[in-house]
Amino acid sequence: MQIEEAISGEIEKGFLGADLGRIRAQLVALPWIDQARVARRWPSRVSITVTEQVPAAIWGDRGLLNTRGELFVTSARHVPAELPRLSGPDERSADVARRYLEVRDQLIPIGLDLRRVHLDTRGSWQMTLSNGIEVRLGRRDVAERTELFLSVVANIITGRAGEIDYVDMRYGNGFTIGWKGGAKTPATDPAEDGQKMLASRGTGD
Repeated sequence: MQIEEAISGEIEKGFLGADLGRIRAQLVALPWIDQARVARRWPSRVSITVTEQVPAAIWGDRGLLNTRGELFVTSARHVPAELPRLSGPDERSADVARRYLEVRDQLIPIGLDLRRVHLDTRGSWQMTLSNGIEVRLGRRDVAERTELFLSVVANIITGRAGEIDYVDMRYGNGFTIGWKGGAKTPATDPAEDGQKMLASRGTGD
């Protein structure tokens, strides 16, 4: 019905009078249409094929992102509860979606998953795993901190997820794990068999 209403003006112009380019533009302007193909089929038909948007993540409170990280609905009536929640400045939606996919792809093989990614207006990143553990990355050296998290910390979490509340990666030379119950200690570097503690003197951002 929505498609018919959008293109009715052009269709009424008839087989030869209809502007196919305009029909296509009117279709892709609809929020749930991702792509559209329009062609004349002789002797008297106009063929229309549309591909719907596929929601891949929730953006903010009620927005929806497609599989390319593009915000295609700003206020959806129905928000699928199973989708991950991403948030940040609207113009950075693709960046947030990209980081979500990059991190998630590396967590899945080790039995972890990513539930939330947030980028605040100051440029500070924060992630939440599906098991509830919060990962604070901050504003600086985000790529390096993310790599440290994936190569070292994620393996610690895999074995002790039930004991961990958060992981703070905002250190220039290490990270801190916040344990459930209030304890806050520097994390052991498993590469040195638990003997060396990663330094944690003051956080950056």
